[in-house]
Amino acid sequence: MIEWVRLSTGARAVPQPVATPFVWSAAFVGALLLVSVSNHLGGHGEPTAALVALSLLAALLGLCARFTAAPGTAVLCWLFLNTFGIPPAGRLTWAGHRDTAWLACLLAATVGGTVVARVVNAWAAYRRVT
Repeated sequence: MIEWVRLSTGARAVPQPVATPFVWSAAFVGALLLVSVSNHLGGHGEPTAALVALSLLAALLGLCARFTAAPGTAVLCWLFLNTFGIPPAGRLTWAGHRDTAWLACLLAATVGGTVVARVVNAWAAYRRVT
């Protein structure tokens, strides 16, 4: 016997995260654009605005990424911030506490975005099942 069932009934799968190389490519291009726009608007030498913009980019990328993409995303954003966001432009430097804080901020933004996405997806899946 054939039983008619609506296609929209039943549990839907939780969306799969985007592949890590794609997330890293988006971080590379996005960080390059954000730092260049920040420098063009007069933010060269004052990296706070660029750090906030890159943290927002990292959080947005974390929404669609796996947890394993978080360290690479944070490092890519930090590389562009450190190399082109502060003088001397084009030279990679390490300033101890400052760069450690920047890396921690970018990593926290990426992991935070990923956690938010996982909680929202799990909550939506739970609501669909119950």
